[in-house]
Amino acid sequence: MTQIQRTLSILPGYFSICRLGPHDAIPEWAIQRDVDFFTITQTRDELSIICPQQNVPLDDNLTVDRDWRCLKLEGPFDMDEPGVMAALATPLAEAGVSVFAEATYDTDYLVVNQLEAAVQSLESLGHTVREAS
Repeated sequence: MTQIQRTLSILPGYFSICRLGPHDAIPEWAIQRDVDFFTITQTRDELSIICPQQNVPLDDNLTVDRDWRCLKLEGPFDMDEPGVMAALATPLAEAGVSVFAEATYDTDYLVVNQLEAAVQSLESLGHTVREAS
């Protein structure tokens, strides 16, 4: 199977991954419409938020993992195209890069803990990684 070469953009700034309780309200700091990326996911077990780090308050009662970077897969592409995320996440895992993946209707995002290693791994496979414009 031939791998399609993708273009990814490095979104500016750092991101935090936050965990709140399943019945907590969505905090106002999590919803900032003028940012490049944020996501809120509700499950029976938790409320999970990924957003720009500068929006997250310093609060000892908040479970937060900081200093993540975000790569945007340039889309759109067909939603039924198989293996898009696996083709990117698998080599990152093999390179020791932790990945949080988020899909939207048009594209996918990879939130990574080691930007330089992620870029090196993806570029070694022929993908293009550039600063967001």
